[in-house]
Amino acid sequence: MPSWNSRGLRGSSLEELINITNTRYREKKLALIQKIPTPITPTSIDREKRHITLAYFEQKSTVDYIGIVQGVPVCFDAKECAADTFALQNVHEHQVNFMRDFEEQGGIAFLLIYYSKRNLYYYLTFRHLSWFWDRARNGGRKSFRFDELDMDNEIQCKNNTIIHYLENLAKDIDSRDK
Repeated sequence: MPSWNSRGLRGSSLEELINITNTRYREKKLALIQKIPTPITPTSIDREKRHITLAYFEQKSTVDYIGIVQGVPVCFDAKECAADTFALQNVHEHQVNFMRDFEEQGGIAFLLIYYSKRNLYYYLTFRHLSWFWDRARNGGRKSFRFDELDMDNEIQCKNNTIIHYLENLAKDIDSRDK
């Protein structure tokens, strides 16, 4: 089992920026998005400092965030990528299955990827993730390259919202209506 020490804080700065963004969205009555905590079982606790020092995950998590945007159910996972190649092993099969089921129920699922080398945020639609996932399952690349992405889905940071992904969500919804 992965331990709290080795993996528990990966991507925490990205998630903190998303949490700030989601707080602003809620304050402006644009969206209500919640971080989904991963259930853990502590195995070691520092009683003097009152914090967990080691734990294991109780069950597989689904996605990082879930909520509603102007009546549209959404779920997404946040990922960081230090290179121009995103390894699909960073997305787990149970997450893809959850996102697929979520979309089949009328929701919108996506990945929010931060390319740290480029200081760029990207909105990967579930249909594109699914295409890359299926390609890998059928013997193709087990990753996708940055140059395979549609740069229309780059997330612009503006209006004092740290990671303004709602515009990308709107484009995703509009593309489904066509």
